[in-house]
Amino acid sequence: MKISIVLPCYNEELRIANTLKQIQDYTKTKPHAFEIILVDDGCTDKTVEVAKSLDSKIKIVSYGKNMGKGYAIKRGMLASDGEITLFMDADASADINELDTFLPYFKDHDLVIGSRTLVKGSITVPEKPLRRSVGFLGHKLISLIIRSKVKDLLGGFKAYNKKAKDIIFQRQTSNGMASDFEVIFLAEKFNLKIKELPIKWAHKPGGTAKPSWYTKALKELLMVRLNDLRGKYN
Repeated sequence: MKISIVLPCYNEELRIANTLKQIQDYTKTKPHAFEIILVDDGCTDKTVEVAKSLDSKIKIVSYGKNMGKGYAIKRGMLASDGEITLFMDADASADINELDTFLPYFKDHDLVIGSRTLVKGSITVPEKPLRRSVGFLGHKLISLIIRSKVKDLLGGFKAYNKKAKDIIFQRQTSNGMASDFEVIFLAEKFNLKIKELPIKWAHKPGGTAKPSWYTKALKELLMVRLNDLRGKYN
């Protein structure tokens, strides 16, 4: 079995080395074939250079301009050819070893989601209070609007089989943070089999995400609903 690992990156030169080292250590102990895809979302630092110096076989997807997390994930997903494709945040807030618990579920599921909320204590290092509060309220509102059964819509650790990857990412429209819940919306719309599993998650300082992104995400949510009404996802 071949597994693809997609890492969307925007100015991650200070954190990408640690993440790649974790992934390399993990892949060396497994029987599967792996490909690592780093998506250069318009980086202006040395993220790509650092990655190439650590892994000469890494696949780089670049397009020169910062387009947003959603766009980067989509480009990475569509460039992958694994039987299973994992998206994980470039800061490795969720450890790559969590993938071990995911793989057996692909016998009966199309999409496996790492959740920070299913089990108390999953978040070992929390975000700052303001960002945590804004995120909590934003997540609750988004969940009510799209009426999803998934408990953690914004987690940065999700794995897809080929069927789910093609159905979702050929239709995804959001370039920003709203892509996190747009992919869940699409998975449920097309009746894909979803499994949500608890994972350990530790906030890593130094990211570029801002609380204001939740406001933008709520606006993009309206576009997701409008796209659905217009039949754009069909």
